[in-house]
Amino acid sequence: MKFAAALTGIALLVASTAMAGGTKTYQVTGPVLEVKEDVVVVQKGKEKWEIAKDKDTKVTGDLKVGSKVTVMYTMKAATIEAKGEAKGDAKKKK
Repeated sequence: MKFAAALTGIALLVASTAMAGGTKTYQVTGPVLEVKEDVVVVQKGKEKWEIAKDKDTKVTGDLKVGSKVTVMYTMKAATIEAKGEAKGDAKKKK
């Protein structure tokens, strides 16, 4: 009986976490090409990834050029400018 209750509790916890959504986290791994106060540049394959950082960015280990790093990041809109309805949408509403 306790096992079933525990299993139900875990299932509810997982479901509530999934429903909450949250911001998706991404990662990039590779050698560091450049480190500045507000950005770190990481080589991923043939691409250079510039990832912003600030005083709240948690850095563990020695972040320097040549170090292999894994950067966890999220995508967040800085600004959004809506310019009205698309022409196709206006026809559908009539």
